Amino acid sequence: MTPIKTITKMRLEKTAENLRNNNMDAYVVKDSSEAVELVKSLITEGETISCGGSESLKESGIMDLMKSGKYNFLDRSLGKTREEVEEIYRQTYFCDTYFSSSNAVTENGELYNVDGNSNRVSAICYGPKSVIMICGYNKLVKNIDEAILRVKTVCAPANCVRLNSETYCAAKGECKSLVQGGDMPSGCKSEDRVCCNYMVSAQQRQKGRIKFILVEEQLGY
Repeated sequence: MTPIKTITKMRLEKTAENLRNNNMDAYVVKDSSEAVELVKSLITEGETISCGGSESLKESGIMDLMKSGKYNFLDRSLGKTREEVEEIYRQTYFCDTYFSSSNAVTENGELYNVDGNSNRVSAICYGPKSVIMICGYNKLVKNIDEAILRVKTVCAPANCVRLNSETYCAAKGECKSLVQGGDMPSGCKSEDRVCCNYMVSAQQRQKGRIKFILVEEQLGY
């Protein structure tokens, strides 16, 4: 193992311990294939599952597992109209397991997520019986301040480019608030804005509901 990989693993293990201190289950795995095998052990064939939009789920192979036919997958991509997609969003709140990534995870064991439609952050907060989150080492930050900066300079711009959104960050590569000044919720006034609701997950009341898998490779953005 290279020195960089050694240090990265140390940081991931520290983060996992602090996630556990915040009543979340936490695991550190070496790669995506190990993450997929772990997920298989955490869910039962036939149970109802769903997910938020996540490049990490696609890149890790978790999305392929979800679509394998072994589970009752509430797949929002099958919605033909906005009304059908919204109905799938609502059904998701009653699923057995909800899958997502996190925009950032702090070494203190906190999760930071920002959402546009907010179906993702709301399901992480409440509804599904269990939440499994997959996160590459690239989303690891020291604290909430770094998490906020990460969203404004990486997550939001990249997602807006992916979605062909007409936002300042898609055009400039960073949030407008970083140029004009402003606090966490400051930003552009675009109709396509993806930064609408902001959520920090700290100590949880329901121990083990959130299961966080830290992967020793880069996933998503």
